[in-house]
Amino acid sequence: MSERKPDHSSFPRHVDWNLFRIFHEIVRAGGIGAAARKLNRQQPTLSAALKRLEDDLGTPLLRRTAQGVELLPAGRALFELCETMLGAVRAAPHEVAKAAGRVEGAINIRMISSVVSADFDAALVALHRHHPGVGIHIDVCPWRDVIAALKSGEAEVGIACDSAPDTGLRYQPLMKEVQQLYCDRNHELFGMTVPRPSDLADRAFVATGADEPAELASFRRRYGLGRHVGGIAENLHEAKRLIELGVGIGFLPTCVAETLDNRGALWPLLPATALPTYQVYLVTRDEPARNTPTELFLAEILGRLGSALANT
Repeated sequence: MSERKPDHSSFPRHVDWNLFRIFHEIVRAGGIGAAARKLNRQQPTLSAALKRLEDDLGTPLLRRTAQGVELLPAGRALFELCETMLGAVRAAPHEVAKAAGRVEGAINIRMISSVVSADFDAALVALHRHHPGVGIHIDVCPWRDVIAALKSGEAEVGIACDSAPDTGLRYQPLMKEVQQLYCDRNHELFGMTVPRPSDLADRAFVATGADEPAELASFRRRYGLGRHVGGIAENLHEAKRLIELGVGIGFLPTCVAETLDNRGALWPLLPATALPTYQVYLVTRDEPARNTPTELFLAEILGRLGSALANT
């Protein structure tokens, strides 16, 4: 006897939509027990809910393992749909407010200094043009402080590098930064290229303190750069100032140097093949309750980043 296929024609009418949220939480938490603790529910209740959803769909979604749960092909497809559904539910009050012309409030952004991103700038311009009543507040601080503010809930949107991404945050690649070691036009090394960074180990150095990316710190230690610190500046504008004043040689992102150095005062010392690079991210907290301006900004910039990725 052949197995009778389930009839899904009435599925939208009789399904408990809360089951999708529970399934999504189980997958995101990595197991039924972890999801139960996060939702403050009993584990048997979540197991029963998962079984109901599988029965309604007529197929298993997860495989339990010693490490938690593993998505089966059907479960992977459903999880992607749940992500879309959750995004639509989150967007509902904000889209209604936008349609009713009631968008007000402010967006608070924590970010590292001197970010050069056309997508970020365009998203801010679009937000201001479409919703001029929204205030845009930007607080510049070292990247570790950006991450800490997001984890504590003090900020909802951040722009930072992070060599060890936190599981409670979401990271969307925004841009790659390349660091170059610069000297001033009056420095004795001006006009020279130094193939071995270690040859510069004894030179006076301008450090960027807590704002230094981990990848750059590792590069410096490898070649002994920064043994003699001539000055420290947390802000890249001020680091550039100290380099131009001859306090020492120092690293700057190439995009920042190109943007700020309108007098041709900076000289790149290292060959392009030796430069440290790292990723800068748009960082958000995982599933927070955000205000409408923040949701609209995120929709704007994520849409731009998604389009840029599709065109590469």
